[in-house]
Amino acid sequence: MRTLVHLSDLHFGRVDEAILDPLRALVQQIAPDVVVVSGDLTQRAKSEQFEAARAWLDSLPGPQVIVPGNHDISLYNVFRRFVQPLERYKRYITEDLAPAYIDDEIAVLGVNTARSLTFKDGRVNEEQVAQIRARLAGLGPGVTRIVVTHHPFDLPEPAKEEEVVGRAVLAMKAFAETGVDVLLAGHLHASHSGSTAERYPLADFAALVVQAGTATSTRGRGEVNSFNVLRVHSSVVEVDRYGWDVLGQRFQLMSTDKFMRSGNVWTEHIDGMYAAGI
Repeated sequence: MRTLVHLSDLHFGRVDEAILDPLRALVQQIAPDVVVVSGDLTQRAKSEQFEAARAWLDSLPGPQVIVPGNHDISLYNVFRRFVQPLERYKRYITEDLAPAYIDDEIAVLGVNTARSLTFKDGRVNEEQVAQIRARLAGLGPGVTRIVVTHHPFDLPEPAKEEEVVGRAVLAMKAFAETGVDVLLAGHLHASHSGSTAERYPLADFAALVVQAGTATSTRGRGEVNSFNVLRVHSSVVEVDRYGWDVLGQRFQLMSTDKFMRSGNVWTEHIDGMYAAGI
């Protein structure tokens, strides 16, 4: 079994300072095998915001798989946006825009979906899809395959259709062929866990999609600050959602969703039965 902490949308520059220390302490207590951060580390891609994000991330356990988000590209500085879109991200966070952690139980692959030609939308390209194929080739059937992006491949209502990452269908076909199990994302500041089966009717394939809310930003969009903890077994994934208790000034467990895999199809498990009625 492997444990992942899934943080997203930190937005340093617009963080609730009261949350940082309790969140750090809880993540350290959980002692995850991997910390995943699915983008938007900063509010406006400023050097001081990246410095603050880097310092806080350094206080968390490792290894860490981190990908950028659209807020990590300069918004108003035209030169930086189009000529050096992720220069500060690479300087302060990591030069690796396709990070990975692979052991004998899990493979966690980060994919950069942030683009300078759009203000908030994201996309994947054919080169990135090919890289995922190459990295997953040869892995044993017992390895749970996890892909991390900022922009989501699937999303709950009432999110808008255009918020799905661009070229998602291209990527999902490759995910089906390579047996990708779990898709982690952020961007919407909304928590959600579910199956890709309805949006992508691919034969004998449905991945588990897990959205994280914003862990530390003051821009909650109607949700409390939250993050996910995934407990990954070979055929079972449990998703714990922790939310910020304003009165208690601490994060507490709010819900647990359990999903089970049959072949290459992930389905929610409810009260001893698969949600699909199996």
